[in-house]
Amino acid sequence: MPSMDDSRETFGPNAFVTGFPVKHSRSPLIHGHWLKSLGLAGSYRAHEVAPEQFGAFIAGIKNGSSGFIGGNVTIPHKELAFQLADKPDALSEELGASNTLWMEEGKLHATNTDGRGFTANLDERRPGWDQTDTAVIFGAGGASRAVIQAIRDRGLKNIHVVNRTASRAQELADRFGAAVHGHPTGALGEVMTGAGLFINTTSLGMDGEAAPQMDFSPLASGAVVTDIVYVPLRTPMLNQAEEQGFATVDGLGMLLHQAAPGFAKWFGKTPVVDETLRSLIIADMEKH
Repeated sequence: MPSMDDSRETFGPNAFVTGFPVKHSRSPLIHGHWLKSLGLAGSYRAHEVAPEQFGAFIAGIKNGSSGFIGGNVTIPHKELAFQLADKPDALSEELGASNTLWMEEGKLHATNTDGRGFTANLDERRPGWDQTDTAVIFGAGGASRAVIQAIRDRGLKNIHVVNRTASRAQELADRFGAAVHGHPTGALGEVMTGAGLFINTTSLGMDGEAAPQMDFSPLASGAVVTDIVYVPLRTPMLNQAEEQGFATVDGLGMLLHQAAPGFAKWFGKTPVVDETLRSLIIADMEKH
């Protein structure tokens, strides 16, 4: 845990991103850009916390000894952050996980902004994506939960979750209600037929790894294909979809947009996700 002197060396509110590991997080770059461009006092830094120390870290936020007024939580702490918050919101309650924390009136509040980040990215890059009734989500891991929740709440009536282990897809269908259906991978072609949105929530294609060949032709003619992976920016799945004539949206905007609600809570102003910020993060990605 940071010392009192370390955490309060910057005038203004101090916020964090924590995970284990957390050194590769680009959140400090995002929030640092917003603080500078808006002319606000404060700091946002990466603060690595091991799982066995996370309870003490949260206690330090609640009692004020850490010097932090809130922050972002990433893997593997999202579930515990939800459990330790005094006032998790309805989004966190359904997901069982929180990625954004803030102190308010002496209580630690929690939400999950991943789903809002996902839909805001699609709204920005491909307006009208939500005119379809049917979406296919490839993968049933933790990352898929907020995506399912967000597109269901936007009104999509048929959400097909396809996963190698069908029981995990079915668990998500049971969790998120009648609009969501779980399927094994063998059903992929069938459930893609006529769908207007295809979402990859797996890590396939991340960091240059190979990805399977995908046939997107069963999708509706104006369908959108998106990938929550953003390293590389153009994933194998997105490249394949473009080659087959489909509109695509990369995953970087999800990272940028999910950051904005927390910034507004900690620093009191709502930041803008723009091309300047996007270019800044892309340049950083190209260096590493």
